[in-house]
Amino acid sequence: MTSADRPATEVLVTADCWNGERGVETTIHRAIETAASMVDADTADAELAIMLTDDAGIRTLNKNWRGIDKPTNVLSFPALQSERADDDAPRMLGDIAIAYETTRFEAEAEHKPFDHHLSHLAVHGFLHLVGYDHENDKDAEIMEDLERDILAQLGIPDPYAHDDQVN
Repeated sequence: MTSADRPATEVLVTADCWNGERGVETTIHRAIETAASMVDADTADAELAIMLTDDAGIRTLNKNWRGIDKPTNVLSFPALQSERADDDAPRMLGDIAIAYETTRFEAEAEHKPFDHHLSHLAVHGFLHLVGYDHENDKDAEIMEDLERDILAQLGIPDPYAHDDQVN
């Protein structure tokens, strides 16, 4: 995959709580590039933005856009695709928001390295931007299998495996 094939990813830190985390931008870029290389979606010359926010910020987004008045870990906002007046302008895939406190809490509760969980949330959000969802069992299985494959490429264990599962 050449740099022209990768979506241009801008990471915006909007909450100070992220400032103590080293390497988050690198983690996110690596996750998005790997996901883009493994999906059947046109991400060449496309752009997306990832906002690193806090629980208060994502709670507001969740309330305003989904009518759910509580924080969550990740939200995706796929861009509306329309006829572009300027064919030279990059195509927007959309935006992803990730909340620090919820991400930190989930990683600790699930005994996962923070960067692994952050990678998973970035991949999950990206897959929503390119058309995957988990509204029904069949679609959820397809999306989760793809997440597992992408994360395996990153050297990250299956995020859906549970400690109580017998192999």
